[in-house]
Order: sequence, then C-alpha cells, then structure tokens
Amino acid sequence: MWSIGPIGFSAPWLLLGLIALPILWILLRAVPPAPIRRRFPGVALLLGLTDDETQTDRTPWWLLLLRTLAVAAAIIGFAGPVLNPQDRTGGDGPLLVLMDGTWAGASDWTRRIERVDMVLGEALQAGRETAVIVLTDIPAGDVPFRSADAWVSELPGLEPAAWAPDADVVLGWADDLGAGFDTFWVSDGLDYSWRDGLLTALQSAGAVSVFEAQRPVFGLRPARFADGAIALEAVRSRTTGASEVTVIGHGLDPAGTPRQLTSGTFEFGDGEPVASLALSLPPELRNRITRFELSGQRSAGAVSLTDDALRRREVALLAARDEREGLQLLTPTHYLEQALLPNADLIEGDLSDIVLANPDVIVLADIATLAESEASDLEGWVRGGGILVRFAGPRVAASDIGRDVEDILMPVRLRAGGRNVGGAMSWGEPKALRAFLPESPFFGLAVPDDVVVSAQVMAQPDPSLASRTIAALSDGTPLVTRKRLDAGQVVLFHVTANAEWSTLPLSGLFVQMLERLAVSSTPAAVTAEDLAGTVWTPDQVLTATGQIEDAGALAGVRGEDLAQGALSADLPPGLYAGEDRRIARNVIGADDMLERVVWPADVPVEGLAVTRETPLKGLVLTLGMLALMVDILASLWLSGKLTGPRAQAAVVLVAALLMGAPEAQAQETVEDIEKSLFAASELSLGYVVTGNGRVDATSSAGLRGLSNVLFRRTSIEPTDPTAVNLETDELSVYPFLYWAITPDQPRPSSEAYAKLNRYLRTGGMILFDTRDADTAQFGGSSPNERKLRELALPLDVPPLEQIPGDHVLTRTFYLLQDFPGRYASRDVWVEASPADAERADGMPFRNLNDNVTPVIIGGNDWAAAWAMDAVGAPIYPVGRGFAGERQREIAYRFGVNLIMHVLTGNYKSDQVHVPALLDRLGQ
Repeated sequence: MWSIGPIGFSAPWLLLGLIALPILWILLRAVPPAPIRRRFPGVALLLGLTDDETQTDRTPWWLLLLRTLAVAAAIIGFAGPVLNPQDRTGGDGPLLVLMDGTWAGASDWTRRIERVDMVLGEALQAGRETAVIVLTDIPAGDVPFRSADAWVSELPGLEPAAWAPDADVVLGWADDLGAGFDTFWVSDGLDYSWRDGLLTALQSAGAVSVFEAQRPVFGLRPARFADGAIALEAVRSRTTGASEVTVIGHGLDPAGTPRQLTSGTFEFGDGEPVASLALSLPPELRNRITRFELSGQRSAGAVSLTDDALRRREVALLAARDEREGLQLLTPTHYLEQALLPNADLIEGDLSDIVLANPDVIVLADIATLAESEASDLEGWVRGGGILVRFAGPRVAASDIGRDVEDILMPVRLRAGGRNVGGAMSWGEPKALRAFLPESPFFGLAVPDDVVVSAQVMAQPDPSLASRTIAALSDGTPLVTRKRLDAGQVVLFHVTANAEWSTLPLSGLFVQMLERLAVSSTPAAVTAEDLAGTVWTPDQVLTATGQIEDAGALAGVRGEDLAQGALSADLPPGLYAGEDRRIARNVIGADDMLERVVWPADVPVEGLAVTRETPLKGLVLTLGMLALMVDILASLWLSGKLTGPRAQAAVVLVAALLMGAPEAQAQETVEDIEKSLFAASELSLGYVVTGNGRVDATSSAGLRGLSNVLFRRTSIEPTDPTAVNLETDELSVYPFLYWAITPDQPRPSSEAYAKLNRYLRTGGMILFDTRDADTAQFGGSSPNERKLRELALPLDVPPLEQIPGDHVLTRTFYLLQDFPGRYASRDVWVEASPADAERADGMPFRNLNDNVTPVIIGGNDWAAAWAMDAVGAPIYPVGRGFAGERQREIAYRFGVNLIMHVLTGNYKSDQVHVPALLDRLGQ
C-alpha cells in the first residue's frame, strides 16, 4: 500500500490516469455544447445555402472543471483510497498473543481487547495460526494454536483477574514452550519476578513485540490507624512529574445507606513513588468506613477494604473499687488497660450510662452483684449483639451468684468458694493451660510454658459445660467459658484480670485471646501465627475493576493461608469473616511498591492506541457520481432543454432523491405520535424492548395475561400491552413498565436515560426482572445481575430494601406475604421506608404515606407466570400440580396488587382502612 500522509491507496498504479486529465481538459474544451434548437419559419428560405466559414463556441470553464473533477474522482476511487492505513504485521508462522490479564490493566481492558482484535484481524488476513493466552489463567497442555477467527469470538469472554500471575506457574509454562512462533505481548506495565525468564523463553521461540499503556498505574495501601488519625499511602509506577489523585472513603450512614463519608488528595512530587495522607475523623465516622478508593482508577489495586484493624472498638471497663493506695499493678483493670489502649477506645462511667452509650464490649472485673435495673439493661444490651466479658475475683468467689441456678449474665453455674494452692481444694502446685481445642476461638494460639494459674473460681458440673468451655487447664478444669445470648455473648475468665490468681495477664497470650474474642481490634498486619488453626469464610470479594461482589459459595480459607498466601482464584482479594471479626486481604500490601517494567532495547514497545482504517472508495465514487449528475443538469440547461415541464420533472426527481430519508423519518415520527396518543387515551401496560425476540414475546404474553386478570377481577380495563422503545417512545403515557433483563441487551443512550430519570421522578414505576430466581441475590454476580447493575447505574434509583411485611404492596387489593412468579424467591426490593416511619401501638403496619416506589427489583420471572395465549390458557408451566397452580394464582394476585399500587399509590396505608384490614386479617 502506497501512502500520502494519512491516506493510502491499495491500487496506486491507477493514479497514473490523473496524468491524462490535461489532455481530457483540452478535448472537452474543443467540444462545444449542444446547440439550442429554435423553430423559425424563415429558415426555409436558407435551405441549400452554404457558409464558407464556421466557428465553434467553447464549453464554459466551470463545466470543464466539473467534468475533470468527476473523472479524477473516478480514478482516485478505483485506486482504493484508505484513511489511516495500517502497516500489516510481517511474518507467516504461528502467532502467540500474550496478555498479563491482571488488575493493573483492568481500567483500560476494552482498549487491550481492541488491540488484540486488530492483531487477530491482521493474522487472519495473513493466514497465520494464533493463540491467545492470559497469564492469570494459563491453560494446561501445549499452546492452543488455531485459526484467528476462532479466537475473535472468544475475546468478549476474556476478563482480567484481581491478582498477579503465579511466578512458579508462569516459569514452569515457559520452560515447556516450543519454538517457531512470534509473540505479541500485551503488558500491564508492571515488573514481576517472572517477566525476565518468560521474555527469554519467548525470544528464543521467535520475535517479540510489546503493547503497553503509557499511563501510570496507581495503587492504595491498606489503611491503618496511627497517632489518632487514619494513615493512607498511595503508590504509582511512573514517577516522572508531579501529580495528584483523590482518595474517597465510603461507608454506611446511620440509615444503612452507602455514602461518601470523607475524601482527601494525595500529592506526588516529581520522582516520588509514594504519597501519604492522614485523615482525622471522629470515632463514630471512622468506624463506619468500609473502603477507600482512588477516584478515577478502575482497578482492584486502587481499592483498600477496611476491617476490624481500622475500626477501634469502644470498650467499657468496670471494676470493683480497690481502696488500697499506691498499688497500681494490683488494680483489677491495669493489665486490661495496657492490653486494650493501643487498639481500642476505653470509656468509663456508671453501668446505666455505659449501656446507653452502646459500646462494643463491656468488661466487668470482679463485679458480682448488679442492681435489678442494671442487670435488665445489661441483658437487653447483650441480646442486641453486645459482648460481655467478666473476670472472676475475690468478690465473685465469695458471692452467691450462679450457685443454685444459672445467672443469665453468667455462662455457667459456679461453685461456692474457689480453688487455689494450699486451700481446701488445693492443686498442690499451679496449673498450666491445656492446648486449645479446634472448636475454641483460641485454637492455634501457642500456650507459653510460663502461663500458670494458682487460683480460680470453679464451674458446677453441667451437661452443657463442655460445649461452653473454650479454654481449660491441664487437668481439664474450665478456665474460660462462654455462652451465646441471642445476637450477643457472655464470656467468663475464671481468674482475675490482674496477676493475683495467674500469670496470664502478664503474657502476650492475654492480648491474643482478647483479639480472638473481638474485644480489641485486629493488628494491622496479621501473621500466620496469629491466625493459626482458624478457618475464614469469604464474605465479599474484589473484582479486577475494583467492584465489590458477594463471595457466593467460595470455600473457606485457612488462617495461615489468609495471612501469608498469595492472592489467587482460591484466595481472591476481599473481606473474610471469622467467628467474631473480619479481615481484609487487599491487592496492595503495606510495603508493596509498583515497579515499572523496563524492556530491553531489542524489544519494540508500542502503545495501545488503535486507529481503525477507513475505506474511502465508496465516498469518493459517490462524489464523482454526484458531479456527473450535476454535469448532466448543467448541459441540459445550457442546451435550453431544461425548461418547462422537463425542468419541473427534473426538480421533482432531485428533490425526491435528496429528501427521501427525512420523509421516512417524518413518517416514523407520525407513527410515534399516534402510538403515544393511543397509550394516553387508554390504559396500556408497557414492556421495554430488549432485542431478544423470545424474551420480548414472553413479556408481551405476560402483560396480556395480567391485563386479562385485571379486566375480570377489578374495575381496571387495560388494552393490549405495548412494546416500548426507550429511544423513541414517550414514557410518561405508561404508568407501569416491565423490564426483563438479558445479559446481552444494549445499554440505552444518554437521552433515553434522561427520559427514564424524568419518568421515575414523576410517578412512573419500573419492574426490573432478572428472571434468574435471584440465585446470586440482589447485588450478586450472575450475568443478569451484572447487566442490571450496568443498566441501573445512570438511573436515579432511591435507597432500596427488601420488601417489608407491612408494605402497601401486601394489601392494595389482596393480602399477600409472598410475591412469586415462575420462581418463588422472597427477595424482592422496593424503595426503602422513611427512617422515621414507626408502627403505632395496636396497628398491623406503619403509616407509610409516601410516594409510589419508583422501582421494584426481583428475579422471579413474573411475565412467564402471567403469560397467556390468545384463548387465555397459561403458556409456561409453574411448579408442579396443585402447588404450582397455587403459585401461579399468587403471582396473578401480586400483579393485581402491583398495578393497583401504581394507580392508587399508598391509599391503603391510610389508617382509615385499619378496621377493615384487621377484620380481614382475623385480628
């Protein structure tokens, strides 16, 4: 291909025809235009006469120019002009396309796929076999070379991973590579320990070219608490020049709604790879933060999840007053304070005031007797999720608490007196601790030899004693017991909190036991020793693009692996839950740096920019044809033939050619107006067109069936359902839209989203149906759920909650508690109720005189359950036998309630209906 600037020619030899244009100019100039024919009777007198001299008029210069340009356009068009021609890659052997596939390339993953698509297109034209390998998911066996067009269809399914490739796996794969192929390497720009070894293996197989983005990669280290503030550090891969990046702290407000709680700016100086920032926040706000993320960086490395290490717990310490002076080390709470101060906020005061302050933990050191009101308040606090930790002592040993019957605020019954060295129940010598059992929260902690117990309070034998013992002495005597109390728990150390009865408070084991009980925060950097013997369940995981998803059914992780294991598909970055606390594994560690890869000089490195070729042949030939049409009209005009009816016919023909498309568009506009007028004059249920014929047909049949039920059972008389095109149709004439979610439906334009937001704000309702039985749960990771999040992101959707039992949808026409469709999942989401909505005494529901919920989200495939054919028979099966038909009936009732709610709002939430509703409820 021969190029002139940004334009190339596939057949440049045809351009030699331009040399003949001057000759063509001369020839055309010598040919006069056709003479004008005039009928004149006197011409008959001139018949037979001859003129000795003749003179020819010349063609006008502008007509000559027009004809020359038309011929030039034809020559240039057939020469195959191309805008931005691409240099074809040389080579004729197999081609390996290698992608790092890490989180560092997730923010521009689409550009990387486009670059690979272009490489595959060039390989297809050259007839080269190709293979596409992502290093985070290397296939077993030999390199799978095959036709390039087979890989093109698989490109949309390639996704980056939220971790780096395993060095051993990559180098082992590199050792088994053959030879005789070239490599195109799409790099994420970061240096890894395995990169040099892999590059050497690839260069020994053939030529290597690298594609790499020229932007820096940013990462965020885990947040930590230091010097009364949250310490944050950001790192970058390219240190040239100064730059700034904003960090945002996200969390939940008191109503449980995700909010942006704080923000700050990292400032990188020239040559600085690390920037620091300190955020001073009140404890209440700090404890609500769930993650920090760098603004504008769509990658897992730019997100730092927070766990219990950042959340400083509020711990209340109460102890019996010691009248002795100057004996600080003997005070009941001295060692507790030393253990808790680095990682917790300590509060003091009366027990009644402390319960009102709602701390995370309350510690009672040798407090035996509580007032009745204090005990009642404390019990309610524990049942609500509090942790009560009690320590024994002389007062507890001498009291009658838990002797005859088990005290509600004690995990076990206690014997009278105690057990100590030299006493009536003497051990003879202090006892050591027994190794912790697997069911204990302390399992895996090493027991120091110097931890001994010389005195303790004894537990009464009981069938439940063994299950409540979480730590014991070497002879099996319970040392720490625990029982659950609804959402909370009560823990009793059978020794004192100071060193009078044991050496436990003097050891590091004491601090570790408090951490395992979630009394104090987890250290910022956990070790394998700290988590030995524990199993952690994935709660939330990070995707490569920094999105937080539910972990689903991922298997549990051993504590040792969680602390030191490398991130992988089995150990993805995210939040892991233990028995009483949570630990975050982030992509960037506390000491990690982002090193930029430096390629050898013999390896060509290109950017990711893709400039598509644009063929211009059709455009140039079209311009040439238009020039010829204008030439024809001009010649007719000069010859006098473009007058009268002929001129009118020519004008009509040209107008028809030029105005054909707008006229069709006007016809479509008229049809749209007629459609909107019909929907405005009649009640019609609308469904959003998805582009999937089968799904759209089901939506239409479902709304037709629901319309039939409404017609028969209510005073509502809807017409046939209407297919709604979000791009062209007016939405305000439809009170209700059913939107079935499919994984491949196109995303509406910004203008359509503007109409949708206006529709939601002015009283319209959309029922989003993922049709997947909500198997991934709301916010999950099924294909339909991911598409729903993508479609709903630009929408002005209010805070949502699972539909409460007293929502108006449960009683607008029928009294319902379930909302099944073809599936019977109970997880249906509606607009969250106001925070101040309270249920009055004796009332079955709250007074919710708010607006209609603008969105309802679920996955029960309601349209399939409602669907009827032309004669009113169900189309799709629902369940089995009578139970299935009952489920279909409840689905119809939910649909009736839904449309009644759309048309009447929260009318049935007015308290005037309470007597009738109570009568129907049988109350």
